[in-house]
Amino acid sequence: MTRLLRVAVGVALLFALIATPAVAHQASPKYISIFDGTSPHVSGLKVEVLGFDNQYQLINNTGKTVVVYGYNHEPYGRMLPDGTVQINQRSPATYLNEDRFATTPVPPSANPRAAPVWKTQDKANRFIWHDHRMHWMAKSMPPQVKDQHKRTTVFHYAIPLSVNGKPVKLTGTLFWRGTPKGIPTGALIAFVVLLVALTSLVLTVRRRRKIEEADAASVPDFTRPREPDAQVW
Repeated sequence: MTRLLRVAVGVALLFALIATPAVAHQASPKYISIFDGTSPHVSGLKVEVLGFDNQYQLINNTGKTVVVYGYNHEPYGRMLPDGTVQINQRSPATYLNEDRFATTPVPPSANPRAAPVWKTQDKANRFIWHDHRMHWMAKSMPPQVKDQHKRTTVFHYAIPLSVNGKPVKLTGTLFWRGTPKGIPTGALIAFVVLLVALTSLVLTVRRRRKIEEADAASVPDFTRPREPDAQVW
């Protein structure tokens, strides 16, 4: 193993140690939240789960206003037909969704019964948010899980939306993923993170070597005797 590759492996190991807790903080790989559909179906609305059980993503190609409602059925986020994404500063969900277990303090101004105060987030036509309805809100094991190695349904859930004022439900299911016997979940995650990081670093090392080799080839070799210039008689 070359010196540069040894350095790459060392950095990858360090990255794995640093990155694994961060991933665990944002999402739990022990669970997976599955989007089941919208009721009724909304043409042009693309829905996707990000990070196991961590976030939902909406892309609005309906040409209509889409509103996501918070935990008190107050308007929380909305997507306008022109791609503008806005967050209601008076929705408690704006603050509760800042961390996985809803420990962020909610200011007194966040009143779900008050008129919305919309703040533009961006104009990317893409709304990504953490929703506590899509994951297990305790650090303890769900009582539904009797065998940790078996995939288990934890619960079904619904997140209320509206499209141009018409009620729509986004439905999903939370699963305990189950782990293969004999393989600790933490070790499996660390291995995947390490593999991705190491692959990236090896590719970077190879690209750097090619650049160095190309640079070396372009430098004249002054150690070789120089042929005398031809003379014209």
